Amino acid sequence: MNKIEIPLSKTKIVLALIGAFGFVILGIFFIINPGTFLSPIMKSEVIIRIVGVISVLFFGAVAIYAIKKMLDNKVGLTIDDNGIIDNTNASSVGLIKWSDITEITTKQVMSTKFLLIFTKDPHDILEKVSWIKRKLMAANMKMYGTPLCITSSTLKYNFSDLEKLMKDRLNEQRVKN
Repeated sequence: MNKIEIPLSKTKIVLALIGAFGFVILGIFFIINPGTFLSPIMKSEVIIRIVGVISVLFFGAVAIYAIKKMLDNKVGLTIDDNGIIDNTNASSVGLIKWSDITEITTKQVMSTKFLLIFTKDPHDILEKVSWIKRKLMAANMKMYGTPLCITSSTLKYNFSDLEKLMKDRLNEQRVKN
C-alpha cells in the first residue's frame, strides 16, 4: 500500500481564526457594555456578561488552537500500511493502527461531517493521552461510542473522497490479514 499524506488546509484554518476573533471581540463587547445588548429576548445584563465570558474563553481557545495549527508543519493525515496518523484536531492521537480499527462510520452534525473510528479497546487510547485530550475524547466517547473522530474541515481534501479512501484502506487491510 502506498503512503498518502493529506495536508492541513491553511485557508480553512485562517477562516476559523477570523471567525474565532470575531466572537472574541463580540464577547468582549458583551462583557464591557452588556446594556447595549438588552432586548425583549435577553433582559439580563448578568446573563449577557456570562455569555460574553463564555464566548471569550471558548473562542479564545479556538483562536489559540488555530494559530498553533497555522504554525504546524506536520501533515494533517497520513494513511499507510501501519494505519492512520491523525493530526487534524485538538483530540488527535497520532497513529491509529489498522489492526486496532474495527469500523469506520460517518456522522453528520448540522453541516459538518466526520469519520468515527471504532477500535477494539477505546479505553486503552484514552489512557495514553494527556488530561485535556482525555476530556475531549471522553466527550466524543459519550456522544458517539468512540473517542476517535476525524473531520476534513482542517484538511485539503474532499470529505466524500476521504471517507471512501479510509473505508477502502480498512477493507484492504482486512483482506491482507
